[in-house]
Amino acid sequence: MKRIDEIFNVQYGSQLDLNKCTICEKPEGFNFVNRSEKNCGVSARILEEENKKPFPAGLITVAMGGSILSSFVQQESFYTGQNVKILTPKNEMSNLTKLYYCYCIELNRFRFSTFGREANYSFDSLLVPDLEEIPTDLSNIAISNYTLSNRSIFSKKMKLHTNSWKYFNISDLFYVYASKEENAMNRSNGCVPFISSTQYSNGVSMRVDDVPTLPENTITIARNGSVGSAFYQPVPYCASPDDIRILKPRFELNKYIALFLITIIEKEKFRYGYGRKFGTKRINATKIKLPTTESSIPDWQFMENYIKSLSYSIQI
Repeated sequence: MKRIDEIFNVQYGSQLDLNKCTICEKPEGFNFVNRSEKNCGVSARILEEENKKPFPAGLITVAMGGSILSSFVQQESFYTGQNVKILTPKNEMSNLTKLYYCYCIELNRFRFSTFGREANYSFDSLLVPDLEEIPTDLSNIAISNYTLSNRSIFSKKMKLHTNSWKYFNISDLFYVYASKEENAMNRSNGCVPFISSTQYSNGVSMRVDDVPTLPENTITIARNGSVGSAFYQPVPYCASPDDIRILKPRFELNKYIALFLITIIEKEKFRYGYGRKFGTKRINATKIKLPTTESSIPDWQFMENYIKSLSYSIQI
């Protein structure tokens, strides 16, 4: 094992404030990496800053606060916000090896907490495997250079005018219920998604060797754990009866409408937690604000078209 600063040159990033930068869209500008655990840490794109050069692609960014120790290999030139450190390998290193070190760094998250014990002072001395200690079978994993297209299905950009939206009870839009199967504890590994209370991997905590009991084209909400995390399920699946509630649509649902609704539903997360579960009764009673037609019913076509107008929608 070696200290991080024995394997990498460690420095703070650009230390920029996003509200003082000029935000732009591709192909202009550079990625702005903040203390987020999502989207490779990239929260915006900004124009080049005077007297500050962007960092080159291929370096590792690590959040010292916020989503502490969220670590990413940056694929494009970038700037950073406050409290982000940059790791430059001292020796030649493949992207796969860099990703392995990101994984090792994130395993140390339990040592820190936002606003309590941030990582700034002790990060450089954290112990990670030496290059010679990296598992040999790591080199057998192939990583493609596949690049996501940021094209949208609809070229026309759409705007949200939420002042004209109306509230609807979730119970008027969905049948809400729990699964009636056993938890995953005694299941064997297989291919069927098992949905539990995680906020990652579309809610899939494992894949089980079982017959799926729940239908595709439904939405799952975490009642427990990562309370309020919602996901669209495109294939049949199994789910934890204690931790998950299933939303079966009373209307014609598709993946685009589902992604719109999930974003709205997750806005209710702040109301719930470990001590106040988001159970069936509370989900049924929850009101969500949606765009409507002239007949005052949810405007499903607008929701679908809006998602299709977003960048990267061609990848959905």
